[in-house]
Amino acid sequence: MENGRENKPSVMVTNDDGIDAPGLRSLVRVLDSSNLFNVLVCAPDSEKSAVSHSVSWQRALSVKKVDISGATAFAVSGTPADSTSIGLSKMLFPFVPDLVVSGINMGSNCGYHIVYSGTVAGARQAFFHGVPSVSLSYEWVRGKSKVDDFVLAAEACMPIITAILAEIKNNTYPQSCFLNIDVPADVANHQGYRLTKQGKSVYKMGWRQVTSEAQGGKMLSTMTMDSSAGKEACVEESTLSTQQEHLLFKREVREAPVDDDDGDYFFLQQGYITVTPLGALSPPPMDDVEFFKGWLPGVHERISSSS
Repeated sequence: MENGRENKPSVMVTNDDGIDAPGLRSLVRVLDSSNLFNVLVCAPDSEKSAVSHSVSWQRALSVKKVDISGATAFAVSGTPADSTSIGLSKMLFPFVPDLVVSGINMGSNCGYHIVYSGTVAGARQAFFHGVPSVSLSYEWVRGKSKVDDFVLAAEACMPIITAILAEIKNNTYPQSCFLNIDVPADVANHQGYRLTKQGKSVYKMGWRQVTSEAQGGKMLSTMTMDSSAGKEACVEESTLSTQQEHLLFKREVREAPVDDDDGDYFFLQQGYITVTPLGALSPPPMDDVEFFKGWLPGVHERISSSS
């Protein structure tokens, strides 16, 4: 294990809600208070929810040191993937951290929403660099969840983080995947850890025409819509004519997700802390692979017979 100060393992925290987000600050506080780790932070300087694994290519990144108690921290003008990448480059920190934790996200990231998630991308980027990583999300429920729940979520996941670092120290931690963890809304009464697979859950989204950018509510995460923002404006449908030059549209949730009875979202709804191993991309089902194995030669034969 590559050690930082005082021979403690080093944990780098990133996220997609931004460096000032309560989920990240709560996670850092819990990591620091354990006195077990050197805590580093390299996170976006503003909210970057649902940016997936996008990276900055044509513009330079601005990086600024930020004062966070118990951590050495930098805010980055790029995406979660950018933040992880530059945090692991040794340009900001003198050593590569032992573990990257991306979160805690405000809103769960299960099923197909893993594709959209900047939180998951922050961990996936570390996986690309060969550094063990975890993405961590809390199932925020508007009107019920409280900021203090992020602390409970961090504390509930501490045994996983410490166990991972023990395996890393012993050189026994798997190198071919990273972990996506979702904590249920009622974290104080969670049902324990449950190893799950990525399910097929997805919110069915639609579009609504609006008259201003303020309408439509704020997307808290890839799986949570807070419609309290711009509430009055949301009541009235837009009267914009399709003849006007500029049309504005906002996403809105049309249907809640459902999942197979063995997927991550299903078990999250049962109150479990779901732990889902992920690769760079989820592999296709073997039945589909077998289909294309028999299908592709036939395509070649049809081309040959028509020429």
